[in-house]
Order: sequence, then structure tokens, then C-alpha cells
Amino acid sequence: MTKAAILEQPGQPLRIDDVRVDNPGPHEVLIRTVACGLCHSDLHFIEGTYPHPLPAIPGHEAAGVVEKVGSEVRTVRPGDHVVTCLSAFCGHCEFCVTGRMALCLGGDTRRPQGDAPRITRAADGSLVNQMLNLSAFAEMMLVHEHACVKIDPEMPLDRAAVIGCAVTTGAGTIFNACKVTPGETVAVVGCGGVGLATINAAKIAGAGRIIAADPVPEKRALAMKLGATDTVDALANDAAASIVEMTGGGVDHAIEAVGRPASGELAVKSLRRGGTATILGMMPLTHSVGLSAIDLLSGKKLQGAIMGMNRFPVDLPRLVKFYMNGQLDLDTIIAERIPLSQVNEGFETMKKADAGRSVIVFGQ
Repeated sequence: MTKAAILEQPGQPLRIDDVRVDNPGPHEVLIRTVACGLCHSDLHFIEGTYPHPLPAIPGHEAAGVVEKVGSEVRTVRPGDHVVTCLSAFCGHCEFCVTGRMALCLGGDTRRPQGDAPRITRAADGSLVNQMLNLSAFAEMMLVHEHACVKIDPEMPLDRAAVIGCAVTTGAGTIFNACKVTPGETVAVVGCGGVGLATINAAKIAGAGRIIAADPVPEKRALAMKLGATDTVDALANDAAASIVEMTGGGVDHAIEAVGRPASGELAVKSLRRGGTATILGMMPLTHSVGLSAIDLLSGKKLQGAIMGMNRFPVDLPRLVKFYMNGQLDLDTIIAERIPLSQVNEGFETMKKADAGRSVIVFGQ
């Protein structure tokens, strides 16, 4: 049996209960979860802003140790340290073979309908839905082999966990979606885990000026520690004007990393001629972000970048190396380490929006 935090109904606290995780199928990997970060995306599902079949186990930013592998698995073996990634890829669809793995719908990375479920309740054997291919708020995960990647065993797994979503999304946006070149200017709107990782990656990429926009002074201070050269209060009436003024016309890249309509508007307003706004945050499902006719005539561009348009089997080991050689600052991003029993308190801390990442460490 495995302890897990289960979402029974939207708007209700997660409930710690026993579940059973099945044995690995041919292409599946059983992982002992060591650490899992709390991501704002989880909160969207917990609060019911985004729908998902219930009951389900949230959690998608995790690292652990491989316990068992299926008969056809070739990429990892028992004892390997791994980071998981929610963008499980099939490897053979149009998106995968053209190098856009983050867009893969991952159809055959899940068990076919009618097969035994990966997760069931220990008490009665009823289905517990797997969320985002992982369900990492559990002591054990059963995932497709294309939802995890082997990493350097010297990498601390509590730090490695946040690479699985926040850092992959933020750094991937800088390196893959935006292809930031040395000297370009970057504004990041929202300095949560994803925003802070984006700022850190912009520094690694050699951005000439990195402006962090957030209403919370503590978050702006963290942004400066991670590489921001300037900060602005995102809720100030002159926030966009300040960014345009300090950069002499606006930024090359404005990255929205919080999922609020006003933040998307600020990103667009902060652009210079020819600049690109990239939306990372999970906006309300009915909301649209757009460019005006003048923006279009100025050569401005707007794009989404799901999970930073990552190629995680390549990107994650590189990000681990960035941490190991001192370039990637994961220690500053992590605010606290908590046991699974405090997962609901961790989300309450998140709602206060004045600290970095909370990470569940199993066995505490």
C-alpha cells in the first residue's frame, strides 16, 4: 500500500489515504517518490478552475528512485535516480518527430481503456485517476517510461524535483521557445516558482537586462537574488510605462508566468517593436490574450509555450548540470520542505504569495 493525497471534490482539502499502485506494464516504470514540489497548476485543479476526472491524485513536479521497470523499458533501470515530467511523449507522432515533444498528446503513454487502472483505492479497489500522467503526491508513482529521465545520482532529489515543472517551464521558455540571445532584454511578469526559474535562466542565457514584475516585495527580492537587474510593482498603474522607459522602448521578450489576465496585458504593453510576448500561466479558460492592430504593425508577436516547449530527456540532465556547476540556483527557489501530511498547509502558504516553492519530502 502507498500513502497518497487524494482530491475527492473541487474546493475541498486533499485527503491522505492508502492506495494500491499496480505492477509496471511493458513500457512502465515504478518510482519511489522522494520529493515533489507544490505547483500553482495543482491549485487550479484543486479549486476546480480547471476540470479533471475525480477522485485523483495531484502532483506533477517530482523526483525519485526507480524501483521496478516493465519488460520493454530501455531508458532506465532499478536504482536510477529520475526526474518526472508531465509532458509524457509517444515518440512517433507528428509533434514528436518534428522536435515539438511538449505538444504530444501522449495517447499511447496511458493504459488503454478497459485495462486495469494504474492506481486504485486500497480499501475497495475503486479507480483513482492519475493526474497529468504522474500523480506524484504519493509515495509511489507508476508512469510511462517517456514521463521520466535518468539524472546524475549526485544531484539532491529535493532540488531535482522542482526541475520537473517550474524550472523546465521557465528555462525551457528562455532557451527553447524564446531562444534568448546575449544582450536581449527580458521582462518576467509573476515571480513564483516558474517566474523565478525564468529569471535565473535569462541570466544564464546572458540577457542584458532582466526586469521582474510582481506586486509582492518579497518576491521581487528573490528575483534580484536570482538574476533580475530591475524590479517593478506589477500592480502599479505605470508598471508598463516604467518597463518601456527603463529599456528605452520596451523589452525583446515579455514572459507572463502567473496566469492572470492583467499580467498578460502587462506583458504585451512592455514589448518593444518586434518584441515577443510569451504566455506561460494557466489563464482562466474563457480568457483571450491579444495584440492590437498597432502592435501587429509594429511587428510584435504573441505565443504560448506549454511546459517551456521542453525536450525533457535532453533538457533535464542539462539543467541538473547547471545546478551542479553553480549556475542554476534551486536553493533560493525552494522556501520550505514539508511532509506529505502538511500538503494542504503548503497550498495555504502558496495562496499568500509571499514565498518560493514548497517541496514535499517523503519520509519526513
